[in-house]
Amino acid sequence: MKDLFTRLLFLSVLLFGNACSDSALFERNESIADRSWSYSDVPTFAIKITDAKSKYDLWVNVRHTNDYSYSNLFILFSQQGPGLKDTVQRYEIKLAEQDGRWTGSSAGNLYANQRLVKKDFVFPDTGIYNFGIEQNMRENPLKEIADVGLKVVKKP
Repeated sequence: MKDLFTRLLFLSVLLFGNACSDSALFERNESIADRSWSYSDVPTFAIKITDAKSKYDLWVNVRHTNDYSYSNLFILFSQQGPGLKDTVQRYEIKLAEQDGRWTGSSAGNLYANQRLVKKDFVFPDTGIYNFGIEQNMRENPLKEIADVGLKVVKKP
């Protein structure tokens, strides 16, 4: 009886763990050299899409230090690929509450945030798609940004 209970508990934990994990098709973060992000430093991400019928969510990842000077970050998000019009869109990523508390998760002196930039996005065709993330703040270079990345999640 105890053996059956142990097996059921293990199976439940395994199934629950799989249900909670996202189905990230792609996730990569680029370190910003010396935590000093200049306009000319545009991390780019090439993604191979083999299923053009599914929906995807595209997220921008940002990690900054406690010494970052602003409560937000403006970025330019560019996209290129088969069947897509080359576009650049500006997004704001809020990094702090109005009272100055940082948002996102923290580990030591670093804070991680994600911003949904494309929800239920359908790629028009299969192939290689390129995305770029450029900082669009007045300060150049922008200090205390540690990493910038892209996450693509295939919707069920």
